[in-house]
Order: sequence, then C-alpha cells, then structure tokens
Amino acid sequence: MTIDPCSGHHTRMGALNGMLDILFPRVCAACGVEPAARTGHVCWDCLAAMRVVQHPFCELCGDPVDGTTARRHVCSLCLRNTIYFDLARSAARYRDSLRVLLQAFKFNKATWLCSDLVHLLEACVRSHFPLAHIDCIAFVPLFPPRERERNYNQARLLARALARRLDRPLLHRALLRVRATGTQVGLNAGQRRHNVREAFVARSGNWIQSRAILLVDDIMTTGATVNECARVLKQAGAAKVYVATVARG
Repeated sequence: MTIDPCSGHHTRMGALNGMLDILFPRVCAACGVEPAARTGHVCWDCLAAMRVVQHPFCELCGDPVDGTTARRHVCSLCLRNTIYFDLARSAARYRDSLRVLLQAFKFNKATWLCSDLVHLLEACVRSHFPLAHIDCIAFVPLFPPRERERNYNQARLLARALARRLDRPLLHRALLRVRATGTQVGLNAGQRRHNVREAFVARSGNWIQSRAILLVDDIMTTGATVNECARVLKQAGAAKVYVATVARG
C-alpha cells in the first residue's frame, strides 16, 4: 500500500501511525532521540533549536540581517537586481536540525518528513502573507529526467500539503523546467542567476491569468531560482507572485 506522507486524512493516519510506533518505535529524524510527541518525527529540542526567521530581515526577499538595522531594510541583492516576486519569506534558517531534515527529505527519500516540514511552512505563510489574497499555489519544478531519477519533487510534496491546509487549488503544471541547470551549490549570486536564466516556462492557461500565486520551494538562498520562476509567471499573466520556503540559506 502506498501512503501519501502529506495526506489530510488525520484520523486514519493517526491510527496507522500508532500501530507503526508500536512495531517500529520512531526516533527524531534530526538527532536520533525518541520524540515526546507521537505525531511527528522531530523532537522538541530540535524544534526549539531551529532559528526562526524574524525581524530584522529584507522587506522584499526576507533575507535575515544579523544585528540591528533600520525599521525598513532592503538588502543589496534586491537593490541591485530586478525582483519579479512581490514578497518572499522563509520559516527558519538552513542550519543545524533543519538542515539535517531537509537534506534527508530532499536527497534520501525521507518523504515522511513532509508533514513535519509543512507545519513550519504553514506557520510562515499565515504569519507573513495576505492569505485572503492568495488564489492558488504552485511549486518550483525539477527537470523531468531529474524527477524521474529521484522519483519525487520535494517542492511538489510541500506545495500539495500546504494547498490542502490552506484550502487553495494546487497548480500541478503551472511551470516546467525545460533544461538541466546543475546544482547551485558553490555559485555566487550572479552565477546562480545566469544558471537558471530561461530554465523555466509557464504553461498557458486561464489559471495563471490575473491570479495571485504562492510559489513554494524547500530552500531559498539568493532567490535566483524563485525569481526566475516569478518572472515567467508574471509574463504569463500572473498578477502577484509570493514565495514561501521552509528554509533560508
């Protein structure tokens, strides 16, 4: 039987999780300690250790600022470059326990962590975005051969779970990645922008026209990928593009 790790059927999943906990006692996916909460895969200590993104941060892209700054701050990357998304926010810093969880989720097929990660994502969205003005949810796509190799897209799983929680339609095919871009790790901001330039196309359809779209991804570093996605969505007629990620690099 295939189990959707982001399913909204809480009662059935709760009973199943209880049976699995008896047969296979669960441990925290970040530190290996048995979690006190029976509904998740992360212990309270690891949750408490996550560095939630909070003020001060860039008013546009949400990049955290160390120390203090003026009440309204826009980072140098946003000032120097054309930004196509209207607002971007992330739940927590890509550090420590969250880094371990996302690497397992993204690279080691730990899709059962989706429910834990989407808790963070939902809290971020409800805290920072005009929820009443969000029409639908999209996600950053993988290049098709890469997705077939991995057998899933972590951004799609997060977006699907978030759409259910927010009661918004999910645009399964709003964006398509049309070429392989390689890893962004190790590239500076300019190289990242060049790497993803024209790597995405927006599929035509009335579901994009004049809509406010929430674009979901797992991690945001310089914002080059989500900004390129926002550019093509805006060209296709989107009125607004908001960006939400679990982590900020």
